[in-house]
Amino acid sequence: MKQTKTKTVDRGQVGIGTLIVFIAMVLVAAIAAGVLINTAGLLQTQAEATGEETQQQVSDRIQVQSATGDVTDDAVTDVTITVTKSPGADDIDLEEVTFEFVTDDDVQTGVVEEGMIDFITADNEDEDVITDQSDRYQISFSNDEFGDGAEEDNLDPGDNVQLTLTTAAGASTIEELRVPDSLVDRSAVSL
Repeated sequence: MKQTKTKTVDRGQVGIGTLIVFIAMVLVAAIAAGVLINTAGLLQTQAEATGEETQQQVSDRIQVQSATGDVTDDAVTDVTITVTKSPGADDIDLEEVTFEFVTDDDVQTGVVEEGMIDFITADNEDEDVITDQSDRYQISFSNDEFGDGAEEDNLDPGDNVQLTLTTAAGASTIEELRVPDSLVDRSAVSL
């Protein structure tokens, strides 16, 4: 009898176990993709909000047109500034604006109040909101705002004052005010 050698062929078979592992891998990949897409959506929303807030902090500024001071007894007792909104700014509610006066000896901060605001040219005369770039409002500060209200807090000839106006969006405008060297026989001066 002749013995024949049989050749065995290796064949791969897909079993139920392999199928389960394959389906599990597909499910894990799908869940991971869903998490990544959800995270990307949240990051996009947060980035848009941050970008909008940053834009407001840059553009929602007050623009100072002029500054004057009332002179009493050779000292400036009241400061009046004329303001509008910067180009590209949204509406600015003046009653939400904070101010900071920095003099050589003092720092005074506060919030602009209704009694300090007067309109010059504005469509909304009843509201203290700058809605158009052509709107002009005056904000008046007495020595109560840039000092403690005492006579020694008046601004003397040659004094320098730094006024910072910050809107509700967080945009700041810094204005340097300088009292002229001579106030003799003057009732008002440009600062």
